[in-house]
Amino acid sequence: MTAVNPETGTARPPLTVVPPGERGATRIADRVVAKIAAQAAREALTPLPEGAAAPHATVVVRHQSPRRAQGEATPVATARVRVHLELAHPCDIGARCAAVRRHVVERVGELAGMAVPEVAVEIERLHLTPAPGEPHGRTP
Repeated sequence: MTAVNPETGTARPPLTVVPPGERGATRIADRVVAKIAAQAAREALTPLPEGAAAPHATVVVRHQSPRRAQGEATPVATARVRVHLELAHPCDIGARCAAVRRHVVERVGELAGMAVPEVAVEIERLHLTPAPGEPHGRTP
């Protein structure tokens, strides 16, 4: 049966269904993945230390040919992420870095559909935050 366009009264060709592996591919630019990673780091560190620069990230994305096992959807790209942070000090630096790594892997996977086998975290600066009751600045 041929579908008819109601506005023109002409016949439309039947739609063909293209298998998922033949439809094409979506490529996400490295800078987009870097922005997703930086936003994920910001989310993991909220609130940021006073005076700290927002986290930024650099990313290397490796696009692979689509490989699909029977019924198994695998990511067609992997992203290696390097995140640059400023942290308040004192804090548990290892725990903060681990939280950033976990969140970056999760968010890049969710939003870009990429596997993230490596997240390198670089601490660029520590911001000293005095304990409550301690004077701010230098003491004589």
